[in-house]
Amino acid sequence: MVVGGCFCGSVRYEAGSPLYAPTLCHCRSCQRASGAHAVGWYTVRPDTWRVTAGDLAERQSSLGVWRGYCANCHSPLTYRVATRPLEIDVTIASLDDPDAVAPADHIYMADAAAWDKPCDGLPQFLATRAPNSSSSQGEG
Repeated sequence: MVVGGCFCGSVRYEAGSPLYAPTLCHCRSCQRASGAHAVGWYTVRPDTWRVTAGDLAERQSSLGVWRGYCANCHSPLTYRVATRPLEIDVTIASLDDPDAVAPADHIYMADAAAWDKPCDGLPQFLATRAPNSSSSQGEG
């Protein structure tokens, strides 16, 4: 079990173990939603994730995609997509201990800014990972 929350502390959550190896997503949608060049995600079953304080706000960012955030400070916290109803992605940076879930690779490098050249030695994928290799996160 891991715990985390938003920047202002209004929203707190806990989550179970990742279903897949965590990832760093460089898709344009994540860039715009976060204001950062990449977002670290880990995926859990929805029944292992719960808000323990405050209220998670959600907005539909594109067809079939919902992004959860704190309505007070607007910290991005979750990502849900209709095509993956048994999964919820949680931002690694919102964990109290982000080192608890280290990313294993980079996805959607085709959308990365020209200056975004990861040198960490982790695998990089132009889009998502191969099926059954780990998460099936998609742009949205």
